[in-house]
Order: sequence, then structure tokens, then C-alpha cells
Amino acid sequence: MSFTPAPEFTTRPTLTGRFGMSASTHWLATASAQSVLEQGGNAFDAVVAGAFVLHVVEPHLNGPGGDMVGIFATAGGAPTVLMGQGPAPAGASAAAYRELGLELVPGAGALAAAIPGAVDAWLLLLRDHGTWELPEVLQFAIGYARHGHPVLDRVTATIEKMREHFEDHWPSSAALWGSYDGTMPELAGTYERLAASSGSSRVKRIDAARMQWSEGFVAQAIDDFVRVPHRHSDGHDYAGVLTARDLAGFSASFESPVTIDFRGHTIAKSAAWGQGPALLQMLAILDGFGDIDPSTPLGAHTILEVEKLALADRDAWFGDTGDVPLETLLSGTYVSGRRLLVGDRASRELRPGSIAGRTPFRPPLTTGTSGMGEPTVSRQGVTRGDTCHIDVIDRWGNIVSATPSGGWLQSSPAIPGLGFCLGTRLQMTWLQDGAPATLTPGRRPRTTLTPTLVLREGRAVTALGSPGGDQQDTWQLLYLLRTIVGGYTPQQAIDAPAYHTTSFPDSFWPRQWEPGGAVVEDRLGATVIDSLESRGHVVTRAGDWALGRLSAVGTDDRGMLWSAANARGNQGYAAGR
Repeated sequence: MSFTPAPEFTTRPTLTGRFGMSASTHWLATASAQSVLEQGGNAFDAVVAGAFVLHVVEPHLNGPGGDMVGIFATAGGAPTVLMGQGPAPAGASAAAYRELGLELVPGAGALAAAIPGAVDAWLLLLRDHGTWELPEVLQFAIGYARHGHPVLDRVTATIEKMREHFEDHWPSSAALWGSYDGTMPELAGTYERLAASSGSSRVKRIDAARMQWSEGFVAQAIDDFVRVPHRHSDGHDYAGVLTARDLAGFSASFESPVTIDFRGHTIAKSAAWGQGPALLQMLAILDGFGDIDPSTPLGAHTILEVEKLALADRDAWFGDTGDVPLETLLSGTYVSGRRLLVGDRASRELRPGSIAGRTPFRPPLTTGTSGMGEPTVSRQGVTRGDTCHIDVIDRWGNIVSATPSGGWLQSSPAIPGLGFCLGTRLQMTWLQDGAPATLTPGRRPRTTLTPTLVLREGRAVTALGSPGGDQQDTWQLLYLLRTIVGGYTPQQAIDAPAYHTTSFPDSFWPRQWEPGGAVVEDRLGATVIDSLESRGHVVTRAGDWALGRLSAVGTDDRGMLWSAANARGNQGYAAGR
């Protein structure tokens, strides 16, 4: 079946060249990464430099106290996952939290903090695959933090929204953000101390910085501060449980990805301790349908129904248990059975599949509007705080896609002397026993961070990703369908109208869902939207340019490099030559 033709107009061109390409959710991170390439650094030097800049310029969306997941390939190499998601601390268990009277892990406050993993992951990537020294890589972030940068309206709005809460409950955050002018001297000082770490070789100097983070001044400041009770999103005060010993016991790592083949391409994602394989299941189910054009009435309906099935399986089976039946979930037999569940009407049920006699976990289902602490995209498509993304490819063929998140300024009180706060990823765990993502010491929360690598004939050709919490894979799904099946250019696919289902339990506090819900951009058109409503979808119109913040880089069959970035929000940019 033919695809809806891509519009000739795009908000930006798909950039092409042979030297190197960068794309991210903020122009300063993109420019910093590209500057590293121009000065002879490789893609790994560049992406680490850009990532630390994102901590500075998008503090409402990520920070050093958060987490990240990346996926990359060295020139001619196999895809590899960079695992920067820390686990639950030793003192964080479902039983201990229930004893506090909690039914859910709070969405804000230190009880929701996993062991921070982002900084160690970036330093590991730099050590093993980069070429630059740490001070060279950190100079961009230090410069913006020390001397200032253009402040996004969204940052100012977030601070204003939180101002009363800071003043009443989080005085360290009030002190840090109360007179914010674009400079972040405490964070600059933290990075300068890491950059000054000494050693007899480049590797030892980077390892010394990692030690300063996990066992030195950073870990000690965190340990000291979280002992103080402070307000959490449920309206009560608790002390955190994260300790210096927890930080010392964690190291970022490299892992093997999970892959499937789809229409002549191989799609690589992180394993099922996170969300990544849900996208693979979506593609596998859709591969058996005739109309999978996101811009037709039947295609849009089918895609939304398949998203629901894959996300129901995600909540039922995915987690850091070592016992996820992933081979079955992606098998032809299982996928064919799931395909039969897609009918002419929108389902308003949560329908996880049963596997080999095992009963799927069914999370508690509540409806309503979300409250404070929500770091993802609202049901109406309004961004309340989110995530970042960055992609880089260099002239040698190294390519990386990474999604840093957590530790945003509104997540928990700022730690004095460090200039940042802790993340809240543990809110993705359950306090019910028996779930694959039950809060358990030493286990990683089932993160939504889910960058993607696409390969053709064994060679990595595309790195892409997006902020958006639960919606990251649903928006990337539309991109992959439009480029791989529909023949769209990267920028055409990023610009095209987006939508996603909300008919599943939200990964973020207070864990609510909207049965049959679908959020759409109005540009999808009245014909498609009216058809969705007639099929029973509960449609929320988000506006013309409201959903998705994808970016991507890659290479084509001629060896030409390319990059593309989202124009929504007037913030993301691609660069290259």
C-alpha cells in the first residue's frame, strides 16, 4: 500500500556532509558537540561534551544527579548499550516504603532517588572510546555554568512555578535558583574539581574523576544532605535513604542490545530492564499489517492499538529481574497472537499477554490528572519537564545516540555545594510485591529512557531518540515507519504530525492512565482524527506542533552523513558539514 506523500516543506533541511554531524534538544549542546568534532575529537568526545552542556542549559530536564541510557557503535563495530541507570539504594525496598505509609514511590523528593548513573556513564564512555582529556571535554559546560548562557523561557517558568515550594520546603533550592541569572557557579565548581583529578595517564585521570564522584566529595555531600527530612510529592516529609556506600558500589557499564529485523533493517535497543524492547514488539506486530501509514485513518488506529498491546506487555513483564521472557515476547508465534487482538474499535482495556502459564502482572489502575513531580509529557501534550537527547556521528563512522534525564531542578532539594539535585527514577517502581519492577535494593527501575540505533547490512546507519517519558518509543515508532517504509527524509519524518496512546498506566507518579486515550497533533487532519473518534478513541487535540522532540544523525548508502532535529519548542538543532 502506498504511503501518504511527505510534504515538500520542512521546518529545516536534512543537513548533509562528509565531516561530522550533531543533533540535540538544545542548540548550545549541538554546537558544543560539533565544535569538538571540528577540533579533531571523535563522536564520543563530542557527545560527552554536549551532554554535560545539557546539564547546564536544560536544568529543568536533566542534571548530574540523574541517569542516562545510550547506544552506540564504533566504526564498523557492533551496537553496544551504555548503561547509566543506577539501581535502587540498599535502603530502598517496597516493604520499607510501605512502612512509611506510602502506596506509591513519591514523584519528588530523595526517597525516589536511584543511585545517580549519568556522570559515571559519560566518563566511562569518554575513557574507553574517546580521545580527549576530561578538562577539554568539560570546558564547554564549565564555561556556560561559570559565565552564563541564554536562559530558556521554560527554565524561568519552571523556577517560578516552584518558587513558593522552594521557599517553604526546599530552602537549598531557593538559595540556588531564587536569583538565577544563567550562571551556575556551584555546578561549575563541581565540574572544575572533577576536571582537576590527577593521574599518570589519561585513563587514570578519568578514573580519578569517577572516584571523586562515587567515593569523594560528591558522594559525601549527597550522603550528608539526604539525611535531612524534606517535603515529598505526597505532602509529607521524609529523609532519603541514598548513602555514600551506595554510590561507591555502582559503576556504569556496557551491555549487549536487543535487536529485531524490520523491512531490511535491524533495530537495536537496550534490554528489558528498561522500556526499549517495547518498540521492537510494536514493529514486529505492525509488520503483519497492510496499512501502517501513520497518516491514514486505518494506519493511525492500528498503530495506536499496537502501542497499547506492547506497553501492556512492558508493564506486565519488563524489569531488572533477570527473568524477562523477552525471546517469547518477540517471537513470531506470540506476536501473531497479539496481532489478532487489534480490532475495528479502540480497546479501553489493559491487555497484557500470558506466557507459558505465567500470570502477567497487572498494575493498579487509577484515572485522573497528574500532580507535582510529573517529569514527562502531560495527557494534553503540555511539557511539564521532560528529558534531553543527543546524537553524534563522525567522519570515521563512530555513531552514538543518548538520552539523559532525571535530576531536574524540580525533582528534589538542591545539594549545597554541588549545584544540582538528585533524580526521581524510583517512581517507576511499584510497592506491590510480585511486579517485575517492584522496588528492590540493587535493582534498576524500569526506565523510559530508550535511544535507538538502526543498522543496515550490519552497519549502523541511524542514531535517533526523543524526550517524552512513556512516549519516547511511540514517537520514534512513527519516525521509523515513515523513513523505513514510507521513504521520508529524516527531517520530513521528524516534522510529520505525531500522536501517541495514553491507554496504559503512566510510568511517573501518580501512575494514572486514560482508558482509550490518544493525544494527537491537530495537523494529523480532521479526516484521521474524526475516524479515530468514531472508532472509540478518546482523542485529545494537543495543537499543531506539540508532540515529539526527536533528533537523529546517520549515513546513507553513498557514505554521506546527515542530521536532523525537531523544531517544536524552538530549541532543538542539528549541525554538521
